[in-house]
Amino acid sequence: MVEVALALGSNQGNRRDLLLHAMHALQEKVGSIVAISAFIETLPVGFISSHPFLNGALVMKTPLPPLELLLVTQEIEKSLGRKKKHRPGESYTDRPIDIDILLYGEEVINQEDPFLQIPHPRMQERDFVLTPLTSISPLAWHPILHSTIKDLQKKIQVSSNNQ
Repeated sequence: MVEVALALGSNQGNRRDLLLHAMHALQEKVGSIVAISAFIETLPVGFISSHPFLNGALVMKTPLPPLELLLVTQEIEKSLGRKKKHRPGESYTDRPIDIDILLYGEEVINQEDPFLQIPHPRMQERDFVLTPLTSISPLAWHPILHSTIKDLQKKIQVSSNNQ
Protein backbone atom coordinates (compact mmCIF):
# COMPACT_ATOMS: atom_id res chain seq x y z
CA MET A 1 0.00 0.00 0.00
CA VAL A 2 1.24 3.43 -0.99
CA GLU A 3 0.11 6.72 0.49
CA VAL A 4 -1.13 9.13 -2.17
CA ALA A 5 -2.31 12.72 -2.04
CA LEU A 6 -5.11 13.86 -4.34
CA ALA A 7 -6.60 17.28 -5.05
CA LEU A 8 -10.27 17.64 -5.92
CA GLY A 9 -12.06 20.61 -7.41
CA SER A 10 -15.41 21.51 -8.91
CA ASN A 11 -16.90 24.71 -10.32
CA GLN A 12 -20.04 23.42 -12.05
CA GLY A 13 -23.27 22.00 -10.71
CA ASN A 14 -23.64 21.11 -7.04
CA ARG A 15 -19.94 21.38 -6.26
CA ARG A 16 -20.11 19.97 -2.73
CA ASP A 17 -22.14 16.93 -3.79
CA LEU A 18 -19.79 16.28 -6.72
CA LEU A 19 -16.76 16.37 -4.41
CA LEU A 20 -18.47 14.03 -1.94
CA HIS A 21 -19.46 11.63 -4.74
CA ALA A 22 -15.88 11.67 -6.03
CA MET A 23 -14.54 10.85 -2.56
CA HIS A 24 -17.02 8.00 -2.17
CA ALA A 25 -16.02 6.57 -5.57
CA LEU A 26 -12.33 6.94 -4.71
CA GLN A 27 -12.86 5.03 -1.47
CA GLU A 28 -14.65 2.25 -3.38
CA LYS A 29 -12.16 1.99 -6.25
CA VAL A 30 -8.81 3.25 -4.98
CA GLY A 31 -8.37 2.38 -1.31
CA SER A 32 -8.84 3.69 2.18
CA ILE A 33 -9.06 7.39 2.98
CA VAL A 34 -6.58 8.47 5.63
CA ALA A 35 -7.50 12.16 5.83
CA ILE A 36 -9.87 14.64 4.18
CA SER A 37 -9.43 18.41 4.20
CA ALA A 38 -12.17 20.96 4.58
CA PHE A 39 -13.42 22.41 1.31
CA ILE A 40 -12.35 25.91 0.37
CA GLU A 41 -13.87 28.22 -2.22
CA THR A 42 -11.43 29.82 -4.65
CA LEU A 43 -11.46 31.81 -7.85
CA PRO A 44 -10.48 30.01 -11.06
CA VAL A 45 -6.77 30.04 -11.84
CA GLY A 46 -5.49 30.00 -15.41
CA PHE A 47 -8.78 31.05 -17.03
CA ILE A 48 -11.62 33.50 -16.58
CA SER A 49 -14.94 32.24 -15.28
CA SER A 50 -17.75 33.58 -13.14
CA HIS A 51 -17.96 30.17 -11.43
CA PRO A 52 -15.78 29.82 -8.31
CA PHE A 53 -14.25 26.47 -7.41
CA LEU A 54 -14.76 24.37 -4.34
CA ASN A 55 -11.44 22.62 -3.64
CA GLY A 56 -10.22 19.99 -1.23
CA ALA A 57 -7.56 17.38 -0.75
CA LEU A 58 -7.37 13.88 0.58
CA VAL A 59 -4.73 11.37 1.52
CA MET A 60 -5.35 7.71 0.74
CA LYS A 61 -3.63 4.37 0.98
CA THR A 62 -3.86 2.39 -2.25
CA PRO A 63 -2.57 -0.86 -3.72
CA LEU A 64 -2.95 0.58 -7.23
CA PRO A 65 0.13 1.37 -9.31
CA PRO A 66 0.33 5.00 -10.55
CA LEU A 67 -1.01 4.41 -14.08
CA GLU A 68 -3.98 2.42 -12.81
CA LEU A 69 -4.67 5.14 -10.24
CA LEU A 70 -4.70 7.71 -13.06
CA LEU A 71 -7.13 5.63 -15.13
CA VAL A 72 -9.46 5.15 -12.16
CA THR A 73 -9.48 8.88 -11.33
CA GLN A 74 -10.27 9.69 -14.96
CA GLU A 75 -13.07 7.11 -14.97
CA ILE A 76 -14.55 8.70 -11.84
CA GLU A 77 -14.32 12.17 -13.41
CA LYS A 78 -16.11 10.91 -16.52
CA SER A 79 -18.84 9.24 -14.45
CA LEU A 80 -19.45 12.59 -12.71
CA GLY A 81 -19.81 14.55 -15.94
CA ARG A 82 -16.28 15.53 -16.92
CA LYS A 83 -16.06 15.67 -20.70
CA LYS A 84 -12.38 16.27 -21.31
CA LYS A 85 -9.21 16.24 -19.22
CA HIS A 86 -6.87 19.22 -19.55
CA ARG A 87 -3.65 18.54 -21.48
CA PRO A 88 -0.49 20.67 -21.45
CA GLY A 89 -0.81 23.62 -23.81
CA GLU A 90 -4.62 23.63 -23.72
CA SER A 91 -6.81 26.26 -22.07
CA TYR A 92 -8.48 25.47 -18.76
CA THR A 93 -12.28 25.38 -18.68
CA ASP A 94 -15.12 25.09 -16.18
CA ARG A 95 -15.60 21.51 -15.00
CA PRO A 96 -17.91 19.54 -12.75
CA ILE A 97 -15.02 17.60 -11.22
CA ASP A 98 -11.26 17.53 -11.32
CA ILE A 99 -9.15 14.91 -9.55
CA ASP A 100 -5.39 15.41 -9.65
CA ILE A 101 -2.75 13.07 -8.32
CA LEU A 102 -0.42 15.29 -6.34
CA LEU A 103 1.91 12.77 -4.72
CA TYR A 104 2.38 9.01 -4.98
CA GLY A 105 4.58 8.16 -2.03
CA GLU A 106 7.86 9.83 -2.87
CA GLU A 107 7.93 8.59 -6.46
CA VAL A 108 8.80 10.78 -9.43
CA ILE A 109 7.00 9.89 -12.66
CA ASN A 110 7.20 11.75 -15.96
CA GLN A 111 5.27 9.93 -18.66
CA GLU A 112 3.90 11.25 -21.96
CA ASP A 113 1.21 8.79 -23.04
CA PRO A 114 -0.93 8.66 -21.10
CA PHE A 115 0.25 11.93 -19.65
CA LEU A 116 1.21 11.43 -16.02
CA GLN A 117 3.50 13.66 -13.97
CA ILE A 118 4.00 12.97 -10.28
CA PRO A 119 4.48 15.05 -8.23
CA HIS A 120 1.91 17.27 -9.90
CA PRO A 121 4.04 19.77 -11.86
CA ARG A 122 2.27 22.94 -10.66
CA MET A 123 1.14 22.05 -7.16
CA GLN A 124 3.81 24.30 -5.58
CA GLU A 125 2.32 27.29 -7.45
CA ARG A 126 -1.26 26.73 -6.32
CA ASP A 127 -2.45 27.88 -2.94
CA PHE A 128 -5.82 26.21 -3.62
CA VAL A 129 -3.92 22.89 -3.62
CA LEU A 130 -1.40 23.59 -0.87
CA THR A 131 -3.83 25.03 1.69
CA PRO A 132 -6.08 21.95 1.90
CA LEU A 133 -3.16 19.53 1.61
CA THR A 134 -1.19 21.31 4.35
CA SER A 135 -4.19 21.02 6.67
CA ILE A 136 -4.12 17.21 6.47
CA SER A 137 -0.54 16.31 5.55
CA PRO A 138 1.86 19.17 6.32
CA LEU A 139 4.92 16.93 6.44
CA ALA A 140 4.28 15.18 3.12
CA TRP A 141 7.48 15.35 1.09
CA HIS A 142 7.89 16.78 -2.41
CA PRO A 143 10.63 14.54 -3.86
CA ILE A 144 11.74 16.97 -6.58
CA LEU A 145 11.71 20.22 -4.59
CA HIS A 146 13.01 18.48 -1.44
CA SER A 147 10.53 20.30 0.72
CA THR A 148 7.53 19.59 2.90
CA ILE A 149 4.08 20.68 1.75
CA LYS A 150 3.93 23.05 4.72
CA ASP A 151 7.15 24.77 3.61
CA LEU A 152 5.90 25.03 0.02
CA GLN A 153 2.73 26.68 1.28
CA LYS A 154 4.75 29.17 3.36
CA LYS A 155 6.76 30.09 0.24
CA ILE A 156 3.66 30.69 -1.87
CA GLN A 157 2.05 32.79 0.86
CA VAL A 158 5.18 34.93 1.24
CA SER A 159 5.33 35.31 -2.54
CA SER A 160 1.67 36.38 -2.81
CA ASN A 161 2.09 38.83 0.09
CA ASN A 162 5.03 40.46 -1.69
CA GLN A 163 3.07 41.09 -4.90
